[in-house]
Amino acid sequence: MDAIELLMQDHQTVKDLFEQYEGLSDRSLASKRKLALKICEELSKHAMAEEEIFYPAVREASRLNEDLIDEAIVEHASAKELIAQIVAMAPGEDLYDAKVKVLSRQIEQHVQEEEGEIFPRAREAQLDLLAMGGQIAARKAEMQVPGMQP
Repeated sequence: MDAIELLMQDHQTVKDLFEQYEGLSDRSLASKRKLALKICEELSKHAMAEEEIFYPAVREASRLNEDLIDEAIVEHASAKELIAQIVAMAPGEDLYDAKVKVLSRQIEQHVQEEEGEIFPRAREAQLDLLAMGGQIAARKAEMQVPGMQP
């Protein structure tokens, strides 16, 4: 699978997880915690792989990509901050659901920008997306994200 297909698959996985979270009742605290941690883990691995492998390659391909990649990295930093807050909290605490909701919206906007701007530029740059897909899959498989187990 090429890098873009793999990253888009991640996007869909996280979108599905957010939708499952939205469908839970206020009393489903254990399920909320488990899903929130799964979302946070998936996003953390995805962001690390993009920052270590995908973004540097896209940035290097053209100076025209620098601003887009810089913005994506700032968006990742914002998401990581919310992820850390969610992981440190328990469902039922004030603002827990709100933080998951805001994270969902931030990720939705970030995904639109990646899929609409960054991914097409990566394809145009004729990067070896197949090799990069293998690198990303391997990197994600070896990652351990602390604090993400319920």
